[in-house]
Amino acid sequence: MMTTSDNADCMRTIIDLPEDERAVLDAHCRQRGLSRAAAIREALHLWLQHQHPRSADVFGLWRDRNADALTLESELRQEWTR
Repeated sequence: MMTTSDNADCMRTIIDLPEDERAVLDAHCRQRGLSRAAAIREALHLWLQHQHPRSADVFGLWRDRNADALTLESELRQEWTR
C-alpha cells in the first residue's frame, strides 16, 4: 500500500463525511491501527482496482453465441428502437 512518504507527487484533499460514517471510519481505524488518511487511501485503491475490468474478465464473454459480431451488433441496436 502506498503511503504519502512513498511518492512526492501525492495529492492532498479534503472530504466531507457524515458523522455516522466518520464514527464507523474511526472505529475501523482504531481496530486496524491506521490513520484516517491511510484507511481512505486503502479504500480508494481497492475501489479503483474494481472499476476497470481486466481483459481476461471480458474477452470471450460472447464466444458461445452463434452469430458473427455484425449480427450481434445489429440485434443490440434493434433493442434501442423497441
